[in-house]
Order: sequence, then structure tokens, then C-alpha cells
Amino acid sequence: MIIGVPKEIKDHETRVGLVPSGVIALREAGHRVLVQAGAGAGSSIPDSEYTEAGAEMLPAASEVWAGADLVVKVKEPQPAEYGFFRPELVLFTYLHLAPLPELTNRLLQDRVAAIAYETIREKDGSLPLLTPMSEVAGRLAVQIGAVYLEAPNGGRGALLGGVPGVAPGNVVILGGGVVGTNAAKIAAGMGAHVTIIDRNLNRLRELDDIFKGRVVTLASNAWTVREALKDADLVIGGVLIPGASAPRLVRRDMLRTMKTGSVMVDVSIDQGGCFETSHPTTHTDPIYFVDGVLHYCVSNMPAAVPHTSTFALTNATFPYLLKIANKGFERACEESAPIREGVNTYQGRVTYPAVAESQGRAWESVATLLAQPA
Repeated sequence: MIIGVPKEIKDHETRVGLVPSGVIALREAGHRVLVQAGAGAGSSIPDSEYTEAGAEMLPAASEVWAGADLVVKVKEPQPAEYGFFRPELVLFTYLHLAPLPELTNRLLQDRVAAIAYETIREKDGSLPLLTPMSEVAGRLAVQIGAVYLEAPNGGRGALLGGVPGVAPGNVVILGGGVVGTNAAKIAAGMGAHVTIIDRNLNRLRELDDIFKGRVVTLASNAWTVREALKDADLVIGGVLIPGASAPRLVRRDMLRTMKTGSVMVDVSIDQGGCFETSHPTTHTDPIYFVDGVLHYCVSNMPAAVPHTSTFALTNATFPYLLKIANKGFERACEESAPIREGVNTYQGRVTYPAVAESQGRAWESVATLLAQPA
């Protein structure tokens, strides 16, 4: 199989979908690898390392997309890349299709077999390709929130850790999953007063054990969220329903009860956001204000630390990529339930129910489509 690695073009997206060690492993397995020149530069991986690993370096993205059977990326294709789609192409990347009907339309129109990192699920219910970037985003959310709380950056001028004689800042985290847990580790480590809100009582018990009473855990409901927001200096949204739109837990009217200059970081923005006032922003233009509350809603947060993020991501994605390359799309789907669940579009059909529900579309299982005669 021929695997293509184009350079990412989303705003300030400097991660890359494959590192040189992956090129070596794919080459040893009998595959060709096409890499666009400069694809790894933002992650501190020079072209020379790809060349030494055996990759074929190409100057233009169009050449990589046209020459590859399977394209591996980091972020969802941008409109400028839609013209590279074609039938029989296999795309392996983060897709987050729920809030992106236009991209979904193009994948269906061009009959692309699109496998989303974020919906690959193992038998134990884990999301192994979402986890590393959720870890990065959760930890980064606190760093970013702390910076924007500084008065010169638009915040209310609060130090999360406080100082002797002055109370620490209040951090409210919505969602006790991977994002929330990692955010809590950093916030608590900085000395902040941390509250985690989640609807799963068993998860709250686990978090109470993990943090040994250093964080407050609250059962999620509208009243609890509203009351917690009143004292919050930093709010981090880390709610996830795999493949589906995130629930809007913070309504517009709640913002009027919050402190002027408080900060909200919506890590759920890839799936539409969990604040009613959220809309996607970029690393170039990351923030905006609503009712005096600073919003940070960058949809590719881990790209701020691309070296760490690229290696964390490819450590997780590569075993699945190699399986797809070795077996081919159809056989890999037949033999691997996690890969099969990762497929979001195939043969012009939506194949992931949460995406279909979010966009009001019909869907059909991959297994059913694979069983149909060619």
C-alpha cells in the first residue's frame, strides 16, 4: 500500500500524522510512504529524517494525495483539501464530523472511506486515539487559562495558586474524563481550588480516591453548574460523547452571574462546544468576550505544543495504521472491531450513528456495507 502524509494546513496546525520511526516500520512491512516536504518541520522533525527513514519526499500536497492509497493526517481536511478526495481513498485522521456537515457531504459525495481517530473504541470502552490528545489538551487548558487570567491578556488578574494571605483561584472543570482529570492534576498542582462536575457518580468516587480529597466533586445538574460558575475564575469544558455533538452545559444566562474577566476554555469545541456561547477560534485569533467573560475555543489546542503532541499521538495511532496498511481497508474492518467502529463514512454512506444523529442523516453499518456484493 502507498501511505501519504501531507502537511497540515489548518491554522497554526504544526503536528504531523507520521514520524520517521513509523516510516521505517511501514517500509519494512513492504509499503511505500509519500511525505510532503516540510510536513514535520513544525514538530521539529526535518525532512532529512524522513529521507533517511526511506520516505519519498514530494513538494506538493496534491502529489501526496493523488499518489496515496491511504492518507494519514492529524486534523480534519480543510476546504482547500476537499478537491483531493476521490473514490477508493482511505483517510485516517481526526474528523469530528458532528458539527461539520459540509465536510461530511464531500466525503459522502466522493465515496471516501474515512476512519476517525476519535471514534476508534477498544473492548474496554476506551478511546485510545483520543486519549493522548485529551491528556495534552486537559493539561494545556489550565496553562492557557492561567495566562488569560492575567490582566494584560484580558483576564481579571487572578493568580490560580494564590499567595499566603490571599485565597487561590477557583477552577471549575465540567467532565471527569481524560480531559478533566488531566486538567485537575495541573490545576491542583498549581495550588488552585478545584471542582470537578460530572454526571457519573461512580466516576466521581474514583476521582475522589485519585485526588485524596484535594478536589471537590459535584454531581452534574443545571443548578450545580450555575452555582459553581458564580465563584469560578477559570472554567474548563471537557465533556465528550464520542462522535456526537457535545451537550451545552453552560447556558448564556449563566454567564451574567460570573465574575467579569473570568476565563472559559472549551476543550469540547471540536464537537461543537459545551458552552452555549462557544464558537471555534484559531491560534491566530484565539479569544473573544461574551458578557465580560473571556472565551478560548481553539479547536486544535494540542497544536500549541506540536513536538509533544505529535509523538504522543503517533505512539497511539501507528499500530492501527500499520494494521490497515498490512490488511487493506476491508479486511482490517472485518477483523478489527475497533477499526470498524472508527469508520465514519464508506461507500457514500454515514456509518457512525452519533454523526448521523447530530446531522439528521440516515446511517448504515460498515458490516452491512462490507457484506454487500461489489
